[in-house]
Amino acid sequence: MNGFPTNDFVALLPIAILTVGALAVLLSEVFLVSGRRGYQAAITVVFAVAAGAAAVFRPYSGYVFNRQAVVDDFSAFVTVVVCAGLALSALVGAGWLRARNAERGEFYGLALFGTAGMALLGMATDLLVAFIAIEVMSLATYSLAAYLRRGKRPSEAAFKYLVLGAISSALFLYGSALLYGASGSTLFGELAKGRGSPLSLAGLSLVAAGIAFKIAAVPFHAWTPDVYEGAPTPVTAFMAAGVKAAAFALLARIFLSAEAGTAAQATAFSGVISGLAVLTMIFGNLLAVPQRSVKRMLAYSSVAHAGYLLVGVLSASVAGVREKALAGLLFYLAAYAATAIGAFTVVGALERRSRPDDEPADAWDLERFAGLARRRPALAFAMAVFLLSLAGIPPTAGFVGKLYIFQAAIGAQLYGLAILGVLTSAMGVYYYLRVVVYMYMRPAAGEAEPLSSAATSVALAAAVAVVVLLGIVADPVIRLAQAAGAILL
Repeated sequence: MNGFPTNDFVALLPIAILTVGALAVLLSEVFLVSGRRGYQAAITVVFAVAAGAAAVFRPYSGYVFNRQAVVDDFSAFVTVVVCAGLALSALVGAGWLRARNAERGEFYGLALFGTAGMALLGMATDLLVAFIAIEVMSLATYSLAAYLRRGKRPSEAAFKYLVLGAISSALFLYGSALLYGASGSTLFGELAKGRGSPLSLAGLSLVAAGIAFKIAAVPFHAWTPDVYEGAPTPVTAFMAAGVKAAAFALLARIFLSAEAGTAAQATAFSGVISGLAVLTMIFGNLLAVPQRSVKRMLAYSSVAHAGYLLVGVLSASVAGVREKALAGLLFYLAAYAATAIGAFTVVGALERRSRPDDEPADAWDLERFAGLARRRPALAFAMAVFLLSLAGIPPTAGFVGKLYIFQAAIGAQLYGLAILGVLTSAMGVYYYLRVVVYMYMRPAAGEAEPLSSAATSVALAAAVAVVVLLGIVADPVIRLAQAAGAILL
């Protein structure tokens, strides 16, 4: 009889910390004697930092639960990114929700539960564990999208997200069943046993479609602008950073496992990923160009960035550039998390303090950014930094991330994807710099002062610091990303 699987449970320490944090925040509502809940954001940040530290200084590394999950540098990197995203989103949410008298423990509890699912997704090496992690993450984000429960917009966003999310989960689960039928196992490492059979190829395609919804890849992106616009802005920031990082971690593990199969299998799956990358880069940028709503523009921008990340995943399948491609992919995820949260924070600060359902159609119109440099120069500077990073302009983290992704694509002889990535990035410069022009070169529209809180200022300062430092001193993080990516190889 085997002893108690201590290592299995020790490996889940970061997830346990996040879960305990969620329970602590929810239980604090029971003993609340006043309407002040500022401490809940602080509790969330503390538990997020503790979970990230537990992932870095983990007492155990290796496979757990009969090889259904693994604790390694790759999972630790993903856990740190999603925990950092949670901490920043909690700080952003504190001021935003307080201004609307909507700060409750449920918000932070759901965010902590969702992050636990993201961390588990980064550890998953089995399709069933991955499905459980996806559902934990998704149920939390579905609920957060409708958190305010006021008016049609949040309800519509949550309903669309729920229905389309259920479809994507069904695709993932059905594909997993087909892969089990082809290989006799749900472990990622055993998927290659399908040997390019039609059943295996169909299963991989369905699993890829299910993940494509989570990363907002075209043509599975239709939910993105409406959900991003309808959800509370701190939730949008949390989704853009955390969900994308966790989903790409899962895609990288499955894709590289599938590439260990026959040439036919590898070519077919690579073709699926390549097609998704092309469509996502083109349509993500094309649909962002005409948007006057900055929040919807950032939503379509998120779609476009998923295309660049898909190029990194595809490059990782080619010998000789795998380590560089995976390092670029992980670095890009970290850089995008900080940049997206920062950009959505500024957007949230410019929203009126009335209830979201009272917001007019132009709530996030470009005109609200007009003259921001005169009214709030620090806020305008932060937004400019984030937009330059999204555009891939040096010396920002976004530039370094794109540089590594496109260099890996060229090294993998994916010249068409590399050229398309550069051209679509140039297209993105237009709609990003358009916002900068409004902030610095247009007269003020006479709007009320932006929302201001200490927590929001801390979050913005941290995000700006990360974006700038990763653009100037990227080597330490790149080396960490290389070590994390090497585990998969």
